[in-house]
Amino acid sequence: MDMAIHFKELDNKLYGFIEGEIDTFTASGLREELEAVKITQGLEIVLNLSKVNYMDSTGLGIFVAFYKRTLRENGKVKLVGLSNRLQRLFEITGLSDLMDIETDKKVDYENEGI
Repeated sequence: MDMAIHFKELDNKLYGFIEGEIDTFTASGLREELEAVKITQGLEIVLNLSKVNYMDSTGLGIFVAFYKRTLRENGKVKLVGLSNRLQRLFEITGLSDLMDIETDKKVDYENEGI
């Protein structure tokens, strides 16, 4: 399956909508699209991954590189719409602690008595 990304800019926010599979074969297209993004100070970038049905370590590496570049250039990036599978991938690699990832449900174990 292919991978596609579409951008829309609105009020100093750049929204990226990514769909398909991100793997060794499609990752170069994603890398090129993200490298072409002009990051200005204070720019907020929101990447929607709700239509990504598969991602391997190549995809993770691309998001880490983009995250680092965005921070260096004083921008912000947030990943949204991750499936449970993708959330788990970011969690087990420790990237969910590093990157801004918005999940639908966050369980507060301390206040839930668990």
